[in-house]
Amino acid sequence: MNPTPTPAALRKLRRALLAWYDEHRRELPWRRDADPYRVWVSEIMLQQTRVAAVVDHYARFLQKFPTVQTLAAARESSVLAVWSGLGYYHRARRMHQAAKLIARQRRGIFPRTAEEWRELPGIGRYTAAAIASIAFGEATAVVDGNVERVIERMFGAVEGREAAWHRAESLLDRERAGDFNQAMMELGATVCTPRAPQCPMCPLHNWCVSRGANPARPQAARKRRQLIYGLARRNGSVLLVQRPAKASLMAGMWELPALPEAQHNGAEPMAKLRHAITDTDYDVSVFTVAPAKFHSSAVTARWFAERQWERLPLTGLARKILRRLPA
Repeated sequence: MNPTPTPAALRKLRRALLAWYDEHRRELPWRRDADPYRVWVSEIMLQQTRVAAVVDHYARFLQKFPTVQTLAAARESSVLAVWSGLGYYHRARRMHQAAKLIARQRRGIFPRTAEEWRELPGIGRYTAAAIASIAFGEATAVVDGNVERVIERMFGAVEGREAAWHRAESLLDRERAGDFNQAMMELGATVCTPRAPQCPMCPLHNWCVSRGANPARPQAARKRRQLIYGLARRNGSVLLVQRPAKASLMAGMWELPALPEAQHNGAEPMAKLRHAITDTDYDVSVFTVAPAKFHSSAVTARWFAERQWERLPLTGLARKILRRLPA
């Protein structure tokens, strides 16, 4: 790993990166101000989730819960209903728990330092540093996958995540810490991409030792599975079932009842779609089923009109299916 640039070189590097960010940063809704609530919501949503998927959910979430007090006062089911489609529902549950602590124990006053943020549910090292630097200007660096890639290309392979954190701290512009952190992440997301990086456009080109894509790391093969669901309708309502409260995934969420493969007897599905979660691609088939078939299917089965299921904490797949089906 190459040594840290000289103080003079570091000043030039910081100026170059911040000038690039000021001119080329994407106009994203959570960048319009440094309100800590909005910064916090966006950072939680952006964990393991593409920016494009977050934008619409972010707007809907803030419309429903414009302040930490309204989020704290909401029922968990209402929070999950608005979150539906973003996945990783533990994020919403922990954010809801943290909102209650902020609204009640802290009387609505947000933590100002990364150390304080890490005391709240669902806040790890990266998220705490991001919120503290962006919302409060704390001079602390962040390292996510994008930042780690930028550092590795600029200075050579780093020995573990901790070395990347040390390097990020050494590069940080302490006067504009929040902007610098966002600039590093933005650079990795839009220019220093995993494949086909746009090196001639990079503001850090002069300091980069690799100037090109690193050898691709082997990726684990994605799994492929089939899912089969039954759609029962009655007087404009659909039948849904609730996952157990102690389920390891998406506990308490509502979905269409699953069908055993043999139950559809070779009939053609009324709908087919694809769905991806983490490392698995799902081929999904939905079959029309007579309501009588489900008379004793599950204790948690209930009928919901559209105006009702729209407000339920549905799994992302269930919401996708219901919104695609004809009325």
